[in-house]
Amino acid sequence: MTDFTRTRTLFDLPEGVVYLDGNSLGPLPKAACQRVAHMMAEEWAKLLITGWNKAGWMDMPSRIGDRIARLIGAPAKSVVMGDTLSIKVYQALASALELRPGRPVVLSDSGNFPSDLYMAQGLLASLGRDYELKVVEPEAVADAIDETVAVTMITEVDYRTGRLHDMKTLTKKAHEAGAVAIWDLAHSAGAVPVDVSGSDADFAVGCTYKYLNGGPGAPAFIYVAPRLADAIRPALSGWLGHEAPFAFERDYRPGAGIERMRVGTPPIIALASLDAAMDAWDGVDMLDIRARSIELSERFIAEVEARCPGLELASPRDPNRRGSQVSFRFKRGYETMQALIAAGVIGDFRAPDIMRFGFTPLYLDIDDVLAAVARLEEIMKRRLFEEPAYAVRAKVT
Repeated sequence: MTDFTRTRTLFDLPEGVVYLDGNSLGPLPKAACQRVAHMMAEEWAKLLITGWNKAGWMDMPSRIGDRIARLIGAPAKSVVMGDTLSIKVYQALASALELRPGRPVVLSDSGNFPSDLYMAQGLLASLGRDYELKVVEPEAVADAIDETVAVTMITEVDYRTGRLHDMKTLTKKAHEAGAVAIWDLAHSAGAVPVDVSGSDADFAVGCTYKYLNGGPGAPAFIYVAPRLADAIRPALSGWLGHEAPFAFERDYRPGAGIERMRVGTPPIIALASLDAAMDAWDGVDMLDIRARSIELSERFIAEVEARCPGLELASPRDPNRRGSQVSFRFKRGYETMQALIAAGVIGDFRAPDIMRFGFTPLYLDIDDVLAAVARLEEIMKRRLFEEPAYAVRAKVT
């Protein structure tokens, strides 16, 4: 049984703040400061370049990949860290397309994060062939999978509404049609139980700065099904994905298995922070996370609907059909969120009218939920969202 009282003590949260934006950026794990300081003072400062061997820096992308693999139902040596999520999307899509020559369609849905779609658009334009990015409504994905589809590229949890796709069912449908299935786990890893092996996913990618609390810009991960890992060609053939990078050969030879999906020099300082963050997951059962997440989000919805009647639920009402976030629509959503942040409750806003709230059981409890709703109710009753200061748009919403 997961001890959430213990996990709460592992995070450094500002006093008086209710943090409901862990679905966008996780808070600071206390251990990360010490781990990064140690890496810089004891490894970088004293070992210098020998740290790649003596401190195990070169192995960190694979070692931490194995730690994440446990949370997404992947076997050891099938996940590797590095680069940004957008880069990992590009890698997965490029390799997947080569597995299905002659098929013109990449299928995604309108709930996918725009960066995933942008990467697909850019890649397909570069290929210079008759490829098509087909984007349908989330509910229409299954019916849109046919023999023209080369790749399905789906984010499991909708970043705006929290709508949860059925990975196993859609992957089965893709395979029956002869397509390759790519899953973006940005809002899944550390939020809901994921089983990429049991779902027979071909590729999966995800970031680590949300529910995994790796820090701003923390490196992303990529999973490749072991049955494909030695067959795919990495489009980004970086030197650390080479079979023998320090042979310095002129021509590229892909490394074995998931190692070929490495690209450039790994960000060791960022990986040190992520490694410390992953300690919080030791002894945590994802089924416990899911049960507590549903408890928190269900209470939040009930309280908001009872006390803030001007807000409209944008997330699926059935908790089994959403991830670990709840979204509400409101015409003055941006201003309301700014007022809420000023009141010590941090969520975020997604255009045009969605207020998002993430529920992260590692450090949130029912008292946090009730405090957040009380402050939101006060803002709505007093119409504080009408104050001009809250209408000023910041670069990040």
